[in-house]
Amino acid sequence: MSSAVPPTATDVVPLTEPADGVGRVVDTPAALDRVVERFAAGTGPVAADAERASGYRYGQATYLVQLRREGAGTALLDPVALPDLSAIGDAVGDAEWVLHAASQDLPGLIEHGLRPARVFDTELAARLLGLERVGLAAVVAELLGLGLAKEHSAVDWSTRPLPEDWLRYAALDVEVLVELRDRLAERLEADGKAEWAAQEFEAERTAAPPAPRLEPWRRTSGTHTLRDRRQLAVVRGLWEARDASARARDVSPGRVLPDRAIVAAARALPRTVPQLTALPEFAGKATRRRAPAWQRAIDEALALPEDRLPSQRGPRTDGPPQPRAWAERDPVAARRLTTARELLATMSGDLHVPVENLLQPDALRRLCWTPPDPARAPEIAEFLRGRGARPWQIELVAAPLGSAFAALP
Repeated sequence: MSSAVPPTATDVVPLTEPADGVGRVVDTPAALDRVVERFAAGTGPVAADAERASGYRYGQATYLVQLRREGAGTALLDPVALPDLSAIGDAVGDAEWVLHAASQDLPGLIEHGLRPARVFDTELAARLLGLERVGLAAVVAELLGLGLAKEHSAVDWSTRPLPEDWLRYAALDVEVLVELRDRLAERLEADGKAEWAAQEFEAERTAAPPAPRLEPWRRTSGTHTLRDRRQLAVVRGLWEARDASARARDVSPGRVLPDRAIVAAARALPRTVPQLTALPEFAGKATRRRAPAWQRAIDEALALPEDRLPSQRGPRTDGPPQPRAWAERDPVAARRLTTARELLATMSGDLHVPVENLLQPDALRRLCWTPPDPARAPEIAEFLRGRGARPWQIELVAAPLGSAFAALP
């Protein structure tokens, strides 16, 4: 198993300049054609990364794509000016694409026509190897002894033109990805985890887009502290008003109205604009300017009849209840879950793989709440297969879980 000692700060060599320098952003069809020619003539995997403007813009649009390939160098592409980048995908054919935290970037790449035929995820590989820190800078430092600066990771990538130092940062993010991939692949092979990784990468590459979240307003931070349905209606009304405004202005919702302001208004239930703006969370100039719109949303929530108020429990789903309620609702299921969690925690330590990577938490909860009858290894294997577990996971956990369930009183 992997047991390398992470390098100290003095062992790490700062990586400050891309080998080929910082090129111009590709934002014209003619420049894109030249990139296509270079990448078609290149060899080996394609290192890829994408930058969004989370916290600044509405949604998760991609504002910069970085690609690098041996013999082709690095290309920084503007997907706003060039929304169709499929020609690059066609040029590299079935080459493997190397990404860090691929699940974050793949949707944006696919949206712009970049559909990798194969994927290697360096973050997921680091997780399977049991590395303590799996951020790109940490993994590069531990395995390659190089230091990546991360001071621009949370900037507004929708800015145009992009500053030179931001572009340098972006180019460095793909500079050593292929070298890192090779080092990780060696360790996966040595640890007997190469096939595990291959299955995980393919599952990530072919994953379906997530279904729209039911009642997304319930994710407003602090909502769990509210116990009154009328207060929840105010949260819902303000969340929907905020979302409509943010979408129309292409601004991150949190910049339009913070969650803490929504919850404060729901707790206070103001009846007038002066009462609303008396709340400290609504004292800001921009928030006060839009106060009449926020009060209208509150008034509409306050006027709702009882039968249109949101429930305390949230929308019905086909999944099990929250584990904290299991002991009361089904003590046997609660014992199964406790036993299964203890078993997986032990396996996690022995295999140096995080528990959540051994088996998806949702699949485990569903198995423990409504196990197949009988709860033996073959039936458990089929159950988990139907819920997205990979073959390597099933091979590891099905039999031990079946034995553990059988031993329960």
